[in-house]
Amino acid sequence: MLCARRLGGLRAGLRAGLRVRRVSTTWSPVGAAFNVQPQGRQLDLFGERGGLFGVPELSAPEGFRIAQETALRKADELVERVCSMPPGPQTVAIFDELSDSLCRVADLADFVKLAHPEAAFREAADEACRSIGTAVERLNTNVELYQSLQKLLADKKLVDSLDPETRRVAELFMFDFEISGIHLDKEKRKRAVDLNVKILDLSSTFLMGTNFPNKIEKRLLPEHVRQHFEPAGDHVVVDSLHAEAPDDLVREAAYKVFLYPDAGQLQCLEELLSSRDLLAQLVGYPTYAHRALQGAIAGNPETVMQFLEKLSDKLSERTTKEFEMMRGMKMKLNPQNSELMPWDPPYYSGVIRAERYNIEPSLYCPFFSLGACMDGLSVLFHRLLGISLHAEQPVRGEVWCEDVRKLAVVHESEGLLGYIYCDFFQRADKPHQDCHFTIRGGRLKADGDYQLPVVVLMLNLPCPSRNLPTLLTPGMMENLFHEMGHAMHSMLGRTRYQHVTGTRCPTDFAEVPSILMEYFANDYRVVHQFARHYQTGQVLPRSMVSRLCESKKLCAAADLQLQVFYAALDQVYHGQHPLRRSTTDILRDTQEKFYGLPYVPNTAWQLRFSHLVGYGAKYYSYLVSRAVASLVWRECFLQDPFNRAAGERYRREMLAHGGGKEPMLMVQGLLQKCPSTDDFVDALLSDLDLDFETFLMDSE
Repeated sequence: MLCARRLGGLRAGLRAGLRVRRVSTTWSPVGAAFNVQPQGRQLDLFGERGGLFGVPELSAPEGFRIAQETALRKADELVERVCSMPPGPQTVAIFDELSDSLCRVADLADFVKLAHPEAAFREAADEACRSIGTAVERLNTNVELYQSLQKLLADKKLVDSLDPETRRVAELFMFDFEISGIHLDKEKRKRAVDLNVKILDLSSTFLMGTNFPNKIEKRLLPEHVRQHFEPAGDHVVVDSLHAEAPDDLVREAAYKVFLYPDAGQLQCLEELLSSRDLLAQLVGYPTYAHRALQGAIAGNPETVMQFLEKLSDKLSERTTKEFEMMRGMKMKLNPQNSELMPWDPPYYSGVIRAERYNIEPSLYCPFFSLGACMDGLSVLFHRLLGISLHAEQPVRGEVWCEDVRKLAVVHESEGLLGYIYCDFFQRADKPHQDCHFTIRGGRLKADGDYQLPVVVLMLNLPCPSRNLPTLLTPGMMENLFHEMGHAMHSMLGRTRYQHVTGTRCPTDFAEVPSILMEYFANDYRVVHQFARHYQTGQVLPRSMVSRLCESKKLCAAADLQLQVFYAALDQVYHGQHPLRRSTTDILRDTQEKFYGLPYVPNTAWQLRFSHLVGYGAKYYSYLVSRAVASLVWRECFLQDPFNRAAGERYRREMLAHGGGKEPMLMVQGLLQKCPSTDDFVDALLSDLDLDFETFLMDSE
């Protein structure tokens, strides 16, 4: 019933120069909004305070209780109404209104409990999430409610009279019911509810454990190694892999300590996987993976494994060569210990790229001020889709932090499409993740008006200062484009039902629009439009863009191979149960088969694999989405990244439908063919080829 999804730094060391207000370059209003430090809002301190996202009752934490109680009362009324009326298209409309009334509280609370700087707001939001979640579980096992939908879908004449989107939404609601065990007898239904609750609790516990630091006694590490970690009495704290550390011993120590198995986390993962399997079998699926992949592009786990194995086979030779290249670099820098280990590739691939292409992020950062990048996005969207981004001043209480920017997304003929709240800057206790949150989904209301979508984009960029705007590394710029792809998917979806609005679609399709944006971020013709020095206004030289794009091909096969390994591990964990071996033994064997570097004894990387929660059995989605995005790029935008006709076609065939149409039908509609597994594999491989036509095209 509740279909909320949350999809999927360096600051240049340049302190000298002009203050932002004296910069010689000129920014558009949206660029200027992101290139200056907020000065504080001149507001009437005694005036009325608005609520978060313009929701009046959320001017204080206590408002969450009011919001949830209002939503639950409305839900009860809608349930009573739909259960007492004859089946028809209005059945689906009321189901969607029911979903919307709950999502509008739960989705907002889901974001606030993570990101609000005030504990009272976080706690109130968390309580609202629990309350709405309990109500959703109750609704998903409400037999009378289920039967009202079943009557509609059992009537062939009525079903045939439904338009395709309404029929699909009705079927998706039915799927939600059935995976909760509604069709089971009373005893099994209770078992399904209990399992769902247990899975939620285990997921939360496991997710927290993936980021929990490990400690090691100081005396066990050499002096020059332990100084890289935070001291804690007689111990040092290791809270990450330190993958970019130049010292081999620092990386090795971090890898072995951070990934050292924790018995509680190991038990939590085993219980989570077992509970998911039990639930899947209880509701009629052979494995959890079969349940998770219903309706996805891939369709079933057999197709996923076929795709991963084919991709791995074709990557093998390239990956081997790249590992040899890294081995050679390690031998050159550290002849005493030249064996390539799992903690080495991120560092040595970076060294190789820097040496071969002279890629130094600090050389690029001055050209990628946040304001310049936002200018670039606005120009791109306007030329492709007729859309402009307008910075708006939030009212007091509307945002949770003063540096949050609010953007109105406006179409040249359709008018206002929705709002994007940009929570881009680092702050204490803010989650270290770049992601997109749906706050309110778009839908056609009963009065004929369209409920405008509202989303949040959350990044972790360095804050601007009086002397310096926020300067992005090339990787940060690409992440910004990626997340904005999710936001535009939400803005441009014009579905009748919020249950399938924007990114509320199968996971292996939800990442397509965001990954496609990465292709634009790596095309000189696009970058040339906005990448200019924040002080001088000089455009980023074409040769620097070309080198940057070429460098990304280097060691890319090994990076892709690592993703194949992660995806395969995820599939095995969610395949046939009971697992014949421990999760660590499965990790070791899968790593050796799909990656090639040796497993390190007494480590358990899977206990840090946070995507097992949100992407259980669906981690492969990044690879399939990238393959689809590659096909779309080549078909529509390779020749001209600003092709308006192609942009409109992309919107019409893909973005507009959200999840209201089967993903493969959307892909087929845009590409005019139904791509095969081989097409997906070939698309990913072709991206690795040193073909620079896109980046070296004559700009004159």
